Amino acid sequence: MRQYNFFTYILTNYSKKVLYTGVTNDLNQRLYEHYFGIDQKESFTSKYKCYYLVWFERHQYIDHAIEREKEIKGWTRDKKAKLIEEENPNWNFLNKEIMVWPPLFMGSSEE
Repeated sequence: MRQYNFFTYILTNYSKKVLYTGVTNDLNQRLYEHYFGIDQKESFTSKYKCYYLVWFERHQYIDHAIEREKEIKGWTRDKKAKLIEEENPNWNFLNKEIMVWPPLFMGSSEE
């Protein structure tokens, strides 16, 4: 049976003051896109420089990942912090566990 991977994740900025919750099927690519602001120059993550991964969770089905994202987005910051601290008590940036960090710019996805 084919295994699918979808991720619900939480990013923060360098000072860890701002949190962003998202969902993707390619965490490596999504971190790259957040870091370089690809197709999202005016986005929340670009504005607040949220590209440091502090928590993620794998799901087999996209609907479960989206449901979890919506659930977390409805939480208070304190509740999100508790979730992060269950797996990552020091709020370490986890990007290097997923990809080369900082990433090298590979150019626009448009040719």
